[in-house]
Amino acid sequence: MKIIQVYQKLLKNYGLQGWWPLNNKYCPDNHKLELSKGEIFEISIGAILTQNTSWNNANTALNNLREKKLLTPKNILNADNELLTNCVKPAGYYNQKINYLKNFTKFFQKLKRAPGRMELLKIKGIGKETADSILLYAYKQPNFIVDAYTKRFFTRLGIIKGKNNYEEIKKLVEEKLPRKYELFQEFHALIVEHAKKHYSRKPYGLTDSLFNPDFQ
Repeated sequence: MKIIQVYQKLLKNYGLQGWWPLNNKYCPDNHKLELSKGEIFEISIGAILTQNTSWNNANTALNNLREKKLLTPKNILNADNELLTNCVKPAGYYNQKINYLKNFTKFFQKLKRAPGRMELLKIKGIGKETADSILLYAYKQPNFIVDAYTKRFFTRLGIIKGKNNYEEIKKLVEEKLPRKYELFQEFHALIVEHAKKHYSRKPYGLTDSLFNPDFQ
């Protein structure tokens, strides 16, 4: 099955996902919105908070920051570490993450344009998945995100081998699909939605009712 066919089948089954949620709201047309600087910052902070945890946990931490009026660059950098820690704690690894948030925030304050991928990767605490999430959802740059769900799903479909690394999978998808950020946003969100149902527990994908007929 071609990658574009996988995307089309997921879209037909689940519909538009409306990622990235802003202020706890999903909207099918989110990709069309003109994002403010504050919204770009919120998405970026959310991408850092969701490292190694579920979106629900990251969103709880994000809401804590919002309630304490810390969801601005100035307030994050000026905040007491204990207060930041209490806000970020639901997302786990809170000692690391408050440092990562501050590292990114210092970079963000000086930024006058969309960042380059290599610029983001030089920031301590920003890995490939986080960098691509920021670029795709905050800055609408067509960078495909490769998360654990994507690897499990694509392996099950035979699109990749189990040993393919992040950059190999990213390149494969970006070469096979039109370089449109809207498509990349939806494809990533659709994979997550599908994978939560079928690829979150071992053995991965054995109950994949949507794609099983293709393997008979």
